[in-house]
Amino acid sequence: MTDNHVSGMEASAVSVLKRAVELDQSGRFQDSLVCYQEGIQLLIDVLKALKDESKRGHYREKIKGYMDRAEQIKAHVNQMKEDGKYHEQIKIPEDATGFSYEALFKPYISSALSEVWVEDPYIRHTHQLYNFLRFCEMLLKLCSKVKRIHLLTSQDEQADKTQQSNALSELRDSLGGQGVTLDVQYSSTIHDREIRFDNGWIIKIGRGLDYFKKPQGRFSIGYCDYDLRRCQETSVDIFHTKHTKTL
Repeated sequence: MTDNHVSGMEASAVSVLKRAVELDQSGRFQDSLVCYQEGIQLLIDVLKALKDESKRGHYREKIKGYMDRAEQIKAHVNQMKEDGKYHEQIKIPEDATGFSYEALFKPYISSALSEVWVEDPYIRHTHQLYNFLRFCEMLLKLCSKVKRIHLLTSQDEQADKTQQSNALSELRDSLGGQGVTLDVQYSSTIHDREIRFDNGWIIKIGRGLDYFKKPQGRFSIGYCDYDLRRCQETSVDIFHTKHTKTL
């Protein structure tokens, strides 16, 4: 392994662990735990490549310190989950970027996740339907064991419902080809937005899945990559329960 390669891993580890500390200090423990784990692995890779014993000792101490903090956070989160007291809030500022579905939901998606419930009254119009499609793609990308997705949404009584029903029917068929069942139900009284995972995580986004701003044009930055798409201001509340209700 070249010196440049090792230096690159060191820089990546520093960046990830700096983010972990920032998230830790702001109370975003689940997010910080993911970053600590990624950063620690990068430091371990650096340690394996080093030959200087003094540097190796330095990195062993660093790794131990970060591992100890990660274990403390893990124990703290597990205790809050056990007590049913876990609550975390993320504020998405106006025009912020870096809040794609993958960035937002990844810390709460475990390898055992198999069933998801989405309650959102605004999966109606073209861009909202694409939002839901992207959310489903994210689930398939991050967790191969997802087998069932439930959607509870509403219909626009003032508009043609054909586009909505056709789009969701096409998505149902496409997901079916991936071995995933999509169950769609409609409600005329639904108002709240909520996403539930069968691993116990509950995510409530003030604006639901529709928190992205319209891109400036079809060939502008952020049109394809939602990590670069500007957001509307909203709050995300995360809870955990040992009992996941069904629709």
